[in-house]
Amino acid sequence: MRIAVISDIHSNIEALTEVLRTADRHKVDRIVSLGDIVGYGASPNECCDLVRSVTEVTLLGNHDAAVAGRMDYSYYYDAARHALDWSASVLAEENLSWLRSLPYTYRIGEVGFCHGSPIEPKAYEYIFALEQARELTPFVAELPEVTFIGHSHLCKAFAIGNGEVNDVVAQKFGIRRGYKYIISVGSVGQPRDYDNRACFVICDTDARTVEYTRVEYDIETAAQKIFDADLALNFGKRLFLGV
Repeated sequence: MRIAVISDIHSNIEALTEVLRTADRHKVDRIVSLGDIVGYGASPNECCDLVRSVTEVTLLGNHDAAVAGRMDYSYYYDAARHALDWSASVLAEENLSWLRSLPYTYRIGEVGFCHGSPIEPKAYEYIFALEQARELTPFVAELPEVTFIGHSHLCKAFAIGNGEVNDVVAQKFGIRRGYKYIISVGSVGQPRDYDNRACFVICDTDARTVEYTRVEYDIETAAQKIFDADLALNFGKRLFLGV
């Protein structure tokens, strides 16, 4: 089975459309979204509509939770808070209702899915690097063999086994038996690893492989929509830089 795992779309319909076209060309069997459909970008309804139509399941990201009234975001910085307020004001009621219904976690056999750290999904803790990944070691017995996460917008993978936690540095790699993997899938709509291409992951459960896939898209149009919506200019500018 081939699973496309997408995350952190952030109202970027241009990026999402190209990612889904690429996933289709790769003949994936299922699509799972790890959440953050909305926030930052200017096409929240279009992204919600498309994600709802193609995914097996979509998880609740923190931006989705904020817009849906399922978490307090008063502590977010001004520009992010304004983008969430704007998203809530333009989202169709059916999309708001859908966001309110989303789960925090999902599992297919030995493959798990969560927006942030899987230990306390509602807390939306980040896993940026080995330091945070090591904090999972006391809970390793509770984890499935592979857990896909989003939230950081980074492409990072960690293998936990034999009392150690190690980085997995590869565009494509195999899942070794006896290890537990935490795999951050990058971002469709707002990459932050200095590569401005949209990113997602394809997991082949039969071949036991995970592959990061990068996709070029129309950044100019996505950014201009942000500018036209009077959202923070930086939300558009950063798309060109991948930060």
